[in-house]
Amino acid sequence: MPTPIKKPAIAYSCYVTRSREGEQFIPEFVFSYQVAGSMTMNDGNKEYFFRPGSFRFSRRNNLIKFNKMPPEGGEFKSLSVHFDQPFLRNFGMEAGYKSDHHINGDAVLELEANPLYKNYFDSLMPYMQLNGIEDADLLGLKLREAAMLLLKVNPELKDILFDFSEPGKIDLEAFMNKNFHFNVDLNRFAYLTGRSLATFKRDFEKLFHNTPSRWLQQRRLQEAHYLIKQKGKTASDIYLDLGFEDLSHFSFAFKKQYGMAPTRV
Repeated sequence: MPTPIKKPAIAYSCYVTRSREGEQFIPEFVFSYQVAGSMTMNDGNKEYFFRPGSFRFSRRNNLIKFNKMPPEGGEFKSLSVHFDQPFLRNFGMEAGYKSDHHINGDAVLELEANPLYKNYFDSLMPYMQLNGIEDADLLGLKLREAAMLLLKVNPELKDILFDFSEPGKIDLEAFMNKNFHFNVDLNRFAYLTGRSLATFKRDFEKLFHNTPSRWLQQRRLQEAHYLIKQKGKTASDIYLDLGFEDLSHFSFAFKKQYGMAPTRV
């Protein structure tokens, strides 16, 4: 299992310009409040849109693309509380919570607005404007408070928050054809399909008769060719959505595969 990127337990985002974050692997549960501006998120299957004043709950072990959009003349602002597995295990044991069964569902849930949520996030703002919460005991209390509020207002989240199972071995072909456009490393793909990296590569080559890296590039370019030729898209419209990090690399790879620049298709 790859080591997740460590996030601050409570994070404050503030942007004055539109911010395209590209791909993100969500390793832990995240409880968020959209203070100002809006957020668009896409898990490859569904798009989610969050307005100012909305609350959301992001589920762990999901791939997400997102855009942060500040209001005209203003700043994008959001507050997020991250619950890692050690915290939830301890909290569950202390409070007597455990998951009764696994629940599948959307990668991101929009939570119904509740004054308890608003009051909680309002209480965090002074700390965030003073470089966050540095006291470990205080941080622990605020995390426990957030978990208690979530469970009080949405008791059905118990079976999600305290489900500590890891991804099981799933259909590799279906998963890759759905998620090939996410620009994440092979360790992530392996983990999310319930495999070690070595097993992932072996299963992949047996199934696709190609290496993962080569197949990913070819599959992304195939989709790009379709979008440009059949849908009238431009290279600059699609290269990020298809998992390429920059336009020049996309154009070079496209020309190498199809013998012409994207602009000549």
